[in-house]
Order: sequence, then C-alpha cells, then structure tokens
Amino acid sequence: MRRSGTFARQVLLVRVGRRSHELGGGSGLVRADHYPDGTLAGRRRRLSRAEVEAVAPVSPALGPTTSVDESGPGMVIPLLPGDRTMARRMKFAVVNGCTLGSLALGLMAIFLAMRGDVQVAAGCLIACVAFDGLDGALARKLGVASPFGAQMDSLADMCSFGLAAPVVVYASLAGSVSTAAAAVACALVAACAAIRLARFNVSPKDGRFFCGVPTTMAAAVLALAVLIGLPVPGIVQVAGVALLAFAMVSSFPYAKLARLIKLPPWLWLAPVVGALVDIRITFALVVVAYLVSGPLLWLRQRRTA
Repeated sequence: MRRSGTFARQVLLVRVGRRSHELGGGSGLVRADHYPDGTLAGRRRRLSRAEVEAVAPVSPALGPTTSVDESGPGMVIPLLPGDRTMARRMKFAVVNGCTLGSLALGLMAIFLAMRGDVQVAAGCLIACVAFDGLDGALARKLGVASPFGAQMDSLADMCSFGLAAPVVVYASLAGSVSTAAAAVACALVAACAAIRLARFNVSPKDGRFFCGVPTTMAAAVLALAVLIGLPVPGIVQVAGVALLAFAMVSSFPYAKLARLIKLPPWLWLAPVVGALVDIRITFALVVVAYLVSGPLLWLRQRRTA
C-alpha cells in the first residue's frame, strides 16, 4: 500500500465507475463527452490515471513519497536525539520529571487558592520557579536538551505561570477590589503569558537580554507580592498586575539573571540592607527598578544605533 492513492482519489474512482455503469454499462472507468449543444455523446472513452489525478491530486503528505516506518503504520520520531542509551534515557527522565514537578506544583497552587490558602499557594509558585530553572540547567549539564523538552517546558510554564499565578493573585485580591477589576487584570496576565511564550518559541534567542519580562520572573514577582503582603491599596495592586502583564509582551530589553549577577557588589548590598530594614518596601523598589530598566535600555540602544 506504499504506492497507493489517497482516500479521496479512491472515492472518486468508485463514483466515476458507478457513473459509467449508469451511462451504458461496461467495465472500467469511462467518461461521457458532451457536445456543444449539451447532449451526451453516444461514445464513451476510458479515463486515464493522469486525468483522475488531475481532478484529485495526491497530497504530498500522503502520496507515494511518504516514508513509513517498518515497525508501524507511521514514522516514529525519537523524543531524545542522539544515542539512546539507558544512562541518557534516565537523565532525560530526570529532566522531564522536574518539568512535570513544576506542572504539578502549579496545579496544587490552583487547588490551594480555591480553598483560600493563598500564601501556601504562593509558596507553590515559588517552588515552580525553582523547578523551572532546574530542568533547563540539568538538561544543558547532562546533555539531554531536546526540542521535545523545550516544548514540554513551555506548556508547563503556561500552566504554572500563565494560569496558576493569575488564579492565586485573583484569590489574594478577593474582597479588596471589585471582582471585575481583579478578573480583567488576571486575564491580562494569562493572555500576555501565552503571547510571551509563543513569541519566545519562534523568536531568535539573545544571550544577553530578554525581549519583555519573562513569564518565570513575572510569576515570581506576583508570588512574592502575595507571600509578603504588600501594604498598598487594592486598586494599586490591580494596576501593578496589569503593568506587569503588559511588560511581558513589550519589546523592551530586560537583562538576564547571568548579567544581573555580574553587577558590582555594592549594587547588591543596597537591597540586602533594605530587606533587613523593610522587606516589603525594598521588594517594591527592586521590582520597579527592574521594570524601568527595560525602557531605559531601549532608549540607550536607540541613541547608540
């Protein structure tokens, strides 16, 4: 059946065959020619295979050139490229286990938020961030990075950071703002997270900057804000959530963690001292400084270009 036609062509053959019998009987595929006045000719001629394929062309995906694996009806694409030894398979399983762990923690955060345990749910989101960073680091270190792992990580991020994070924020805002305002702000987070992840999957990677705030960092900011309980009015929190959502889909460059670690030590000393004095105000100032850094870097690049 490797050289067989498509199902549509087979149906066409059956219908043409039936039509030929209706026009005068006989075996094989025939076509009744029309005279200019619209009457049917008395003669019939046999259809060639080329004429049938001209009416129902063979799809390239299902045509004769389609390769079929000998072990089954379709081509089997390995999830792990390279040598498929037992050791590499175990490493691959460990890495994807971390990704599934992040997914499970995201679901747990949703369940806890529905029960009203908002701070515990925020703690689960922080654990999601840790697992999300761990699976990527292990994949590179163990040499088992793969396109399958990248797609699976993106789907887990959408569940944990695009859905669980706004659900936890919505639960934390209950009673302090109107339901409609909280719902709109959290829906913005989910929509912008989906756009951000899809854009990241198809865009060229830059080793120095992110294009927009990454979903992992946005979820970490939201979770920490819920965990420490920022002393700001509810409407300000809603505005901050919406601003963070738009920052995810912006085109502003934001420095990656590897570049932030290389900053001068005195820049790290200020937040540490501030956290000892008042962790809430220090956290808010650090988040605002990071969000403002994107437009400032963008302006600097425009001037030097």
